[in-house]
Amino acid sequence: MSERKDELYALTLDFLDAFNRNDLDAVMAFFTPDAVYDELNGVRSEGLTAIRSAFAPQFEGKFGTMTFNEDDTFIDAEAGKVMSSWDLHIAKTDGTLILRGLDLLQFKGRKVTCKQTYVKAKSALYEASK
Repeated sequence: MSERKDELYALTLDFLDAFNRNDLDAVMAFFTPDAVYDELNGVRSEGLTAIRSAFAPQFEGKFGTMTFNEDDTFIDAEAGKVMSSWDLHIAKTDGTLILRGLDLLQFKGRKVTCKQTYVKAKSALYEASK
């Protein structure tokens, strides 16, 4: 692996670890001030304030206790792009839900400029407006 590829892989694992520690400040430290977050429900958040607001319910435990387990990671070091697939375990009082998903991450240096999240679901998470 190239040095840059190793660096991007380590950054991706550290980013995932910050989510698993439920540390919103650590997660936010990965983003550039003008970063974009495309959520799994189609909502697009731009800038640190909007991204923090989008993540707040998750970090407040509104969906249960969430743990991401890395599955596979593809890296284009030259472009600064990472595709990280994972299993998401959501522990709730009535049991554990497991979802499969992935993040497409765009890095500039050591910071994330764009995070796009996709999740496999049994039914649509939202409907397109007509």
